[in-house]
Amino acid sequence: AAVADSEVFVSAAAVGDFRPAAVAPHKLKKADGDSGLELSLVQNPDILAEVAARSPRPFVVGFAAETEQVEAHARAKLERKRLDLIAANEVGHELGFERDDNALLLLWPGGREALARTDKGALAQALVARIARLRAPQGARP
Repeated sequence: AAVADSEVFVSAAAVGDFRPAAVAPHKLKKADGDSGLELSLVQNPDILAEVAARSPRPFVVGFAAETEQVEAHARAKLERKRLDLIAANEVGHELGFERDDNALLLLWPGGREALARTDKGALAQALVARIARLRAPQGARP
C-alpha cells in the first residue's frame, strides 16, 4: 500500500545514511604502489523524515541502533524527525544484530517504556501493542 493510504508507517530498515557520489563504470583496480582509495560520499534522502513531514501523515515509527548514549540519541532523533514513536537499542559486541534476543527502549513524546531483553518475536509483539495503545482514543489508553 502507498504511504498516503497507510495509518501506520514503521521504518524497520534504514537506507544507508550515505552513498558514493559517483558510480564507477567498471571495477576499480589497484595498481602497484597504491596506498588506498578515497571515496566522496553524498547523503541519501531521509525517507523517515519525509514520511513524518507529510500532511496528512500516518503514525510514524522509527528505529535507532546506537553504540552509546542510547536514550539521548534516540530522543533527539524522535524530536528532530517528528516521529510518533522510536524503538531504540544498543548495538555492538554481542548486542543487536545477528542475535535471537534483544532489548528495546520505546520513546514517544511525553513517554518511555523499557522492554527487557527477550526474544525478538516477543519484542515485536510488545512494540505492536505499544503502537496500538498510543493510537487508541485518549480515554481508552491504559
